Amino acid sequence: MKRYWLLFSQWVTVFLAIWFVVATLQPDWLRRAHDSANGMTLLQSPPNATNHRPMGSLSGPAQKASPAVVSINTSKANSQTPQDPWFKFFYGEQDEPNTAGLGSGVIVSPEGHILTNNHVIEDADDIEVVLTDGRRAAAKVIGTDPDTDLALLKIKLDKLPVIVLGQTQNLQVGDVVLAIGNPFGVGQTVTSGIVSALGRNQLGINTFENFIQTDAAINPGNSGGALVDVNGHLMGVNTAIYSRSGGNMGIGFAIPVSTAQQVMQDLLKDGKVTRGWIGVEPQDMSPELAESFQLPKSGQNTLPKGVVITGVLQNGPAAKAGIRPGDVIVKVGGSPVSNVSELLTQVAALKPGTPTDVQIWRRQGETNLRITPAERPSIKKAR
Repeated sequence: MKRYWLLFSQWVTVFLAIWFVVATLQPDWLRRAHDSANGMTLLQSPPNATNHRPMGSLSGPAQKASPAVVSINTSKANSQTPQDPWFKFFYGEQDEPNTAGLGSGVIVSPEGHILTNNHVIEDADDIEVVLTDGRRAAAKVIGTDPDTDLALLKIKLDKLPVIVLGQTQNLQVGDVVLAIGNPFGVGQTVTSGIVSALGRNQLGINTFENFIQTDAAINPGNSGGALVDVNGHLMGVNTAIYSRSGGNMGIGFAIPVSTAQQVMQDLLKDGKVTRGWIGVEPQDMSPELAESFQLPKSGQNTLPKGVVITGVLQNGPAAKAGIRPGDVIVKVGGSPVSNVSELLTQVAALKPGTPTDVQIWRRQGETNLRITPAERPSIKKAR
């Protein structure tokens, strides 16, 4: 009997040793055996360390940039217009609820400055900012720039997450980017894509356009959100989409952070952006315009380089300098001009009150004029 007990003890010891080794080195074997005993065998991967992500994962830049992207809730009280007395007689007094809006923004400074789109907060009576950690704060408008559709807000909270501004000159077509915002109010969402094109203009969205085009999904509510690179650095402010249905179709546009920085500096300093203005109505060169104004051709079937002036504001800077309809502006301050977008950008960069040279083409040939730009008047865009 003692012999059998000794043999049993040895077998139990060996079994426990094997179980200990398996439980230590291959715990999945025991888990699978347990699942199989319940009538269902499941295969489950072992847990990985949180700091080792699969190759190609974009969780790093998303986690780095997301805390600095906020949701912006706006409300606007309806105008108290008198109701038609006959309408009130039949239907009674009607309560008009306040209208509400939704967008996104990016915290760009620890002092609480938030960059967003002008159309997100335009005409809003109340602006509330909601952080990813659940904190809420009322926002003050520092300044807006409808011409680039940018606005700068400020909130009073401490320990704010701040995004790092990137270098847009390093951005290239084909680079991977992430769009972060609050589409349709579902909550903060991260989508990925690539840079489809750079320097998009003449889209009719803003007065001054230099968009980054991306196929990262951008939907209503994403406006004012962040477009970041694989380092989590801010490359642009999501602004608009091309869509026939109102949803994403793979063509989205973002304002480069380089443009946003210039606008923010002016808004912080003066509360507005000061740009040059000369008071002309320009139009891109076309064969019809060249023939209409009897413009000479510099070569066979070649149109003169420049922008045709089809109208001049009376007593404006251009009129005082001697510019007339039919003139072709070739250069502004020594920089060549080939389309309307370039002309607007170069004139806007001029300092109001400081004379500059403008080279034009007339029937007699090229001539130089001295023009003193004025400050560009603010025009409220209808949206």
